[in-house]
Amino acid sequence: MILVTGLAGYIGSHTAVALLNSGKSIVGFDNFYNSSPDAVNAVKKLTGKDFPFYVADLTDVESMRPVFEENKISAVIHFAGLKAVGESVAKPLMYYQNNVSGTVNLLQLMMEYNVKRIAFSSTATVYGEPKVVPITEDFPNSATNPYARTKLFIEGILKDVCKTDPEFSVVLLRYFNPIGAHESGLIGENPNGIPNNLMPRICQTAKGIMKSLTVFGDDYPTPDGTGIRDYIHVCDLAEGHIAALNKIQTSTGVQIYNLGTGVGYSVYDLIHTFSRVNEINVPYVVCPRRAGDVPILLSNPKKANDELGWIAKRDLEDMCRSSWNFVKDK
Repeated sequence: MILVTGLAGYIGSHTAVALLNSGKSIVGFDNFYNSSPDAVNAVKKLTGKDFPFYVADLTDVESMRPVFEENKISAVIHFAGLKAVGESVAKPLMYYQNNVSGTVNLLQLMMEYNVKRIAFSSTATVYGEPKVVPITEDFPNSATNPYARTKLFIEGILKDVCKTDPEFSVVLLRYFNPIGAHESGLIGENPNGIPNNLMPRICQTAKGIMKSLTVFGDDYPTPDGTGIRDYIHVCDLAEGHIAALNKIQTSTGVQIYNLGTGVGYSVYDLIHTFSRVNEINVPYVVCPRRAGDVPILLSNPKKANDELGWIAKRDLEDMCRSSWNFVKDK
């Protein structure tokens, strides 16, 4: 049985669907800090399969204990954690407490119940401000905000655990920019409060919830002046976790993989493609650059392609169409 922490979240819910559809048995937990029980019900509806689910919190060991006590867990896919960059700058201690200390709590329970396989939801922000692109897994690491630093700390903790226990198996998955939603429209990115990421802000602008979209900077050294990112469909990302799970079940030690498409799109590319495929206007205003934003972040996903047998299949039109399909009637 596979434990999915943070199952009700954006990537957790899509991965749960992929796991169940591939024939895996799962158990999940979430504290619903930035998610909803609706996502858990949607996963069950989409797959036609039931699974044990617990309300539990990384910072409360005893709330997680029944998950391990009542289920025979063979591996963990670890999504649970706080993830808003701006919030991490404002509340760094909350991020260190939840993400880092919480993961230590999870690992202590894994040790106690002899669970030695984990795929960790990391981020491309651990590369800081790379001097060149595309980015390969051996690039230097740095962090420009507390959120990224928590991911780097956790990566280091997992590496240290592997050094002390030769039976332990870890895959670190460094995501680039997940967007899109399940084709059913039942699950997608639905953050509580004001969204931080670009696609939810585009969707809220298209719905009229926001008067206009803020484009942070159009004077970057890129073809149209806006920042370029490697956007990946969340369903492709979910399938990457299935491939990673196969890897940790057949290997030991630490493996690191970029999960991206290797193709870069600008902010304007995203806005114009969204408008075109969904036939809806997205008004925007240009403001000065945000501190810490880099001109281009682009992955080299060759290692994941070669070693995991995984490749992103969906294009930008799929990402834009499915994102709108998820939110348009809500």
